[in-house]
Amino acid sequence: MNNVLRRLDLNLLVTLDALLVEHNVTRAAERLHLSQPTVSIQLGKLREALGDPLLLPGPRGMRPTARAEALRDPLRQALDALAQAVSAPAVFDPARASQTWRVASFDYGESTILLPALAGLRAAAPGTRLAVLEVAPADMGRQLEQGGIDLAFHVGDEAIGGLHRRLMFAEQYVLVGRTGHPGLSRRPTLAEFSRFEHAIVSPDGGGFRGVTDSALSERGLSRRVVLSVPHFLFLKSVLASTDLVAMLPSRLVQDDPRLQQVEPPVAVPGFEMHMLWHERSHRDPAHQWLREHIAASV
Repeated sequence: MNNVLRRLDLNLLVTLDALLVEHNVTRAAERLHLSQPTVSIQLGKLREALGDPLLLPGPRGMRPTARAEALRDPLRQALDALAQAVSAPAVFDPARASQTWRVASFDYGESTILLPALAGLRAAAPGTRLAVLEVAPADMGRQLEQGGIDLAFHVGDEAIGGLHRRLMFAEQYVLVGRTGHPGLSRRPTLAEFSRFEHAIVSPDGGGFRGVTDSALSERGLSRRVVLSVPHFLFLKSVLASTDLVAMLPSRLVQDDPRLQQVEPPVAVPGFEMHMLWHERSHRDPAHQWLREHIAASV
């Protein structure tokens, strides 16, 4: 047996895993339901056994050393494998389940993925609860790793690395305005398209430029964007009550009688929607059932 392993017990490895997640002795102690002095003592033993400081003081908590970073993933995988080895396999029964699932999605994913799945989810698993959260893309990986969220739905070309993913569907943009819009009785010309007053969804807030503008720029053209909003739901209501138009994903408007869509006169690249989850929940029967249910509902 490796000499280092002889000096380490399982509790020390569990503590190291918590420290590598939290980067803070106090939060790691809370996570492990231990006292802060106990975790500090265990950190000292880990440093001695591994011959490395592992975590160093920093301006925003403790910073892992290069050795600690190298240990993070193998240690987590080893602990997950050990937990799986000592746990009896469970059969998930949705009718008896009482889980609270936490899912991250922006409003487009809510409308096109979660809404179609909701009725079936309530019927099949009536004792469960579903929380839908807004999580910044930069935080999705960490939240999935730590269990803050179970699933995330995000645009494929912005998907976070190191996660499991499943393609939900490919989407394309259409030109949308209110039903009976005088400019949308047929496909408009590029000149007509450029003269419309356009609205745009800017998830980051306040942007007046998107993929459509890039496509127009390649032709030496531009359009007039007069409204920028952060959410699709509000924009749909705006389009239904004004003569503004917008380039929107087709699935978002296909069943809305207030709106009509036509093919735009300029080709705009579409996108893919993906379901994302972490290795920590990849083999969990409840998570597997939830992922399959949602995928089958789209």
